[in-house]
Amino acid sequence: MTKPVAFITGTSSGFGLLASIALAGNGYYVVASMRNPEKKKALEEAIHRQQIKEIEMVPLDVTKHEEATATIQEVIKRLGKIDVLVNNAGYAEGGFVEDLSIEDFRRQFETNFFGTIAVTKAVLPHMRRQRTGKIINISSISGKIGFPALSPYVSSKHALEGFSESLRLELLPYGVYVSLIEPGSYQTEIWSKGLGKVHTGESAYEKEMAKIIREVNHISQSAADPQEVADLIVQVANTKHPKLRYPVGKGVESGIFLKHLLPWSWIERRILQR
Repeated sequence: MTKPVAFITGTSSGFGLLASIALAGNGYYVVASMRNPEKKKALEEAIHRQQIKEIEMVPLDVTKHEEATATIQEVIKRLGKIDVLVNNAGYAEGGFVEDLSIEDFRRQFETNFFGTIAVTKAVLPHMRRQRTGKIINISSISGKIGFPALSPYVSSKHALEGFSESLRLELLPYGVYVSLIEPGSYQTEIWSKGLGKVHTGESAYEKEMAKIIREVNHISQSAADPQEVADLIVQVANTKHPKLRYPVGKGVESGIFLKHLLPWSWIERRILQR
């Protein structure tokens, strides 16, 4: 394979789908993986619409760690390399802590955190030996700032941030760069899926949950085009020496900055008085 190869997880919708198209349109051969191949129609339609040939789709459930290793090894054996890994697979678990089970938290971490580790570990020996590579982990502003009713998701993204910091320091001597993309709110399905299954009538936090759902619905309707994140993924992939963090989206950089500048009591008022 003469073209650079990008492997992306979670490509059936959202950032993963758009990044697959964007990277292929910028000279990459893209291996687009998804947990449920039955949901490949949207990506297939995008490929057909833009007449792109440099994308192949493979099934991969990142929570099945042996499957992740086997899939990555097969791709490297067949194509000869993976130059860019985009860890995008994830979802948002919604609800207040008192209403959530420990299993809800474990399930969230299995996809958003341990799944990322499994796929990353599978590609590390290859990138270390070739002494080049980019690992792009899709985090969130939720990896920097906590929000009510999203503690499993927020916790998993905070964990991803720490993992990525450590991994970057381990791999820099080998010419491999780890980067975090930290989006704010965009027009994707993650919030509607995460909060859509919450039944407010069975919770002591019924009033608070209903308010949060209304706010999330309002934000999602006015959120920015997720193509902005896909274009940033391409930018990071093409940067010779990419940074660790790339916050993106309306108010994200200022929000992170203010968290470190202002007393925490101010942050509480700002979030709770919405």
